[in-house]
Formats: sequence, C-alpha cells, structure tokens
Amino acid sequence: MIDLAALPADVRALIEAQAATIARQDAELVAHRDAIAAMRLQLERLRRMQFGRSSEKIAAEIAQLTLALKDLEAGADRKGEAADAEPSDPAGASRERPARRPLPDHLPRTTIAHETACACPQCGGALRWLGEDVTEVLDYVPASFRVIRHVRPKFSCRICESITQAPAPEMPIRRGRASAGLLAHVLIAKFADHLPLYRQSEIYERSGVDLERSTLADWVGQCAGLLRPLIDALGRHVMAGERVHADDTPVPVLAPGAGKTKLGRLWAYLRDERPYAGTAAPAVLYRYSPDRRAEHPRTHLAGFQGVLHADGYAGFDGLYHGGRVLEAACWAHVRRKFFDLHATGKAPLASEALMRIQALYAIEAEIKGRPPDERRRARQTRAGPLLADMKTWLDATLLRVPRRGDLAVAIRYALVRWTALTRYADDGTVEIDNNPVERAIRPIALGRKNWLFAGSDAGGTRTAAIASLIATARLNGIEPEAYLRHVLERIATHPINRVADLLPWNCADLASEDSQTRRAA
Repeated sequence: MIDLAALPADVRALIEAQAATIARQDAELVAHRDAIAAMRLQLERLRRMQFGRSSEKIAAEIAQLTLALKDLEAGADRKGEAADAEPSDPAGASRERPARRPLPDHLPRTTIAHETACACPQCGGALRWLGEDVTEVLDYVPASFRVIRHVRPKFSCRICESITQAPAPEMPIRRGRASAGLLAHVLIAKFADHLPLYRQSEIYERSGVDLERSTLADWVGQCAGLLRPLIDALGRHVMAGERVHADDTPVPVLAPGAGKTKLGRLWAYLRDERPYAGTAAPAVLYRYSPDRRAEHPRTHLAGFQGVLHADGYAGFDGLYHGGRVLEAACWAHVRRKFFDLHATGKAPLASEALMRIQALYAIEAEIKGRPPDERRRARQTRAGPLLADMKTWLDATLLRVPRRGDLAVAIRYALVRWTALTRYADDGTVEIDNNPVERAIRPIALGRKNWLFAGSDAGGTRTAAIASLIATARLNGIEPEAYLRHVLERIATHPINRVADLLPWNCADLASEDSQTRRAA
C-alpha cells in the first residue's frame, strides 16, 4: 500500500485525479449497462406487442416455472425438457371425437319426405316398413320486411250523424312509418353488431327497401330521446349500489368543420353483486364526455357513496377525499406491468411477482359467488399472509433493482396503491380487480373498428344511452333485440313514474314471451 501522504504534492494530485476519473468511468459504465438492459427489455416488449401472443396466462404450477427458470439460467435445451414433460400419444391410439350438439328445439322444422320405389329395385318384390332415418340440417332464411296494415273502419250514427272509429295505434315515433320491431333491429345492428347506418342502408336496399342513412339516423335520435327516462332510471339503479366499477375508453368523434376527428371518452359504471351472492340486478351505465377531464367522472358519481373499483386515473382522486368514496385498486393492472417484463424471458423477479399474484387469484376462484362473510374470512386467513409477505418482498426488491428500470416502476405502482390494493382482503363485497367493467366496456372498444368514429358529441351521447340498455340486457341473460322491441312498443304510453318497470330485469319474462311468439309466427 503506497502512502499518499509521503508522495510529492504534484504526484499525489495526479493519482487522486486518475482515481476520480476511474470512479467516474465506472459509474458511467454501470449506468450504460443499466440503460442497455432497460432498452433490451423495452425492445422485447415492443416485439411481443407487434408479433407475439396477447394472452397473459402463465403456468399455474410453481414447480414447472422454477424448473424452466433454472433451465434458462443453465442454458439447457428447453425443447428436450418440454418433450420429456409432455406425454406422447401411443401409436395408433384413437382420439374421441367431440359430440355433435343437437339443433335447438325452438327452431321451426320443415319436413321434406324422400319417397322410395314401391317395389324392390333388385327383384321387384313387395316392400315392408322398417322405420326411417331423419337427418337435420341447419338452414338460414334471410331477414325480410313486411308491411303491417292497420285498418280502422269508420261508422256514422244514423240518428246524430256522429262518426265512430277505433283510435290510431300508438307508434314509437310519432308520424313515423317504422314499427318497434324495425327500430329495435336498427338499434341492435348499430350498437350491438356495430354496423354503421350507411351499411345498413345498403343491406336494406338489397331487399328492395329504400331507407336513407339520414332516415335511419333520425330514427336512432328519436329512439334515444324516447328511451331517456329509462336511461335515467338505469343510472339511479347503478349509483344506488355500494360497490361500483368504473373505467373509460377513447371514442373518436368527428369534429365539425375541422375535417378530422377529436378524441372523446366513453365512461362505464358497473354494478354487479353476483360475485358475492348479492340480490340486486347487474347493470352497466355508459356516459359520454367530449374529453377526459376529471370533472366528468366527478359529475357522473356525484350521488354515489361506497367503494369505487377503478384504475390509477388521477381524475378519480378527488372523489376519495372526505371518506364518501373509498378506492379499491385493481390487481389486474399491477399484474400487467409485471407480465410485460415476464414475457421478455429476461426478468426472473417479474416472474416471481406473477407467481405471488397468481396465488391471490387462485383463492378468488374458489370463493367466487359465496356470501361476503365467507369471502372475508377466507381472504383474511389465506390471502392476508400472502399480501404481507408480498409487501415485504416488494420493499426489499425495490432496493435491489435499478431505480429507473421498468421493474422498479412496476413495483412502485403497486406500493403507492397498497392500501387500495389490499382493501378487498377485509371486505367480502369488494373485488380483487376491475376486470368486470373492462369486460363490459370491451364491446365498445371492438365496435370502434367498424364504425370508426361517432358523428358528433350528440352521437356519442346516444351511443352511451342505447349501449347501456343493450349491455344491461345481456348481463341479465335477456336477448337485447327482443327486449328493445318490447320496450319500444310500450314506452310511449307508459306512465313516467313507473318507468323502472321497463328495466331489463323487470320485464324479462314478457320480453321472452314476445320473442317466442314471434318465432312461432
């Protein structure tokens, strides 16, 4: 060891400068290595997003995943291991064919009798009856239009000459020439099957019926106005729940006069008590807004009090002040951040986080649909220790990884929301994630690929209203077109103070009877 104090001052200064240079270069080298590692992870993620599979499922067996990680570290041939792990079919083994399901009984049947010869084609002898074979095939009859003629005879009194006539039937659209059935079909085609009105107009033209797009748009607008009281009743039902899931998705909207689209938002609010054996009917309410400012969800949820399942959108934060609304964060969002790293195959710590989250979901799968007290006890007994251990692991891991790396970002995302993420463990009515509302909003996201954009802000509002009824009917196991037909036939003359009677779960039997009657006809 050289005693620097014994060296001349100029030599000592030179050595200290070189040492500082070496230390700086070492630090730069470590920073470069961290940056390269982060860039490689990002590149792998982008490649997976562009070309890879979108599934987020991982193996449930911890032992298999551990073995795969050890093989990866040792550079073993994983193909050989996979071949050993999967039993091969013995040569010549027969595979069972899937059973063919019978055709639905409610469909009308048309019988075509195939006659045989009166005598044996071989010898000409007499034939005797042995039975028959019946083969059923599924046929399709294209949808067709019909004209319903309402005939109202007029009579005059021979004494006072007054005229008597049956009142004109109430139509959903005053002075309109569309029945409730046609209107329901147009709404379903647009908002459930995602067929833009101009495409519907072309389809109807092939049947010899000229319905201009402007006419269809006018029908949709008038139906939305007619259904507005029902949408308000649906909104009151959703916000009366103590547990609501919330999410939003972008909706392109045509900007008037600009020749391009702007980005609106469609918000979804879901009430669904089925996971904890609740008795209230499930329902989803969509709301449209021209932007994503925080004032919109705050307005939508102004009357709500309870637990709000939501993602990390900062616009919801103002709702949590004062204790009127409690936040329940989403474990699925946490999981996705770790999964993006796990999918690259170069982040074993992310894979371990996924295994820990997988254990929490395994508990939820067992207690789904059970009463709240039973769910709470199971969570406190089984999930509580797992959550405590995960918190310790996340804190320790955060100190071991690069501070600006993707893994650190994923860990901090979970730790910042830890109270909201673990709220479900002490309440059997709270869900582990926000996936129920994401499933409810998925049809809107898929439909965007067909209709591309809404024509205006008013069009976005109509989309939200009618899509709410369609999605709620589906949640309650009701065929949406039959339900809308049932409602449109009645709502014009229905008492406004009893409009809730027309919500899907209150008229499920009537809508089903109407549908069966029309199928039989």
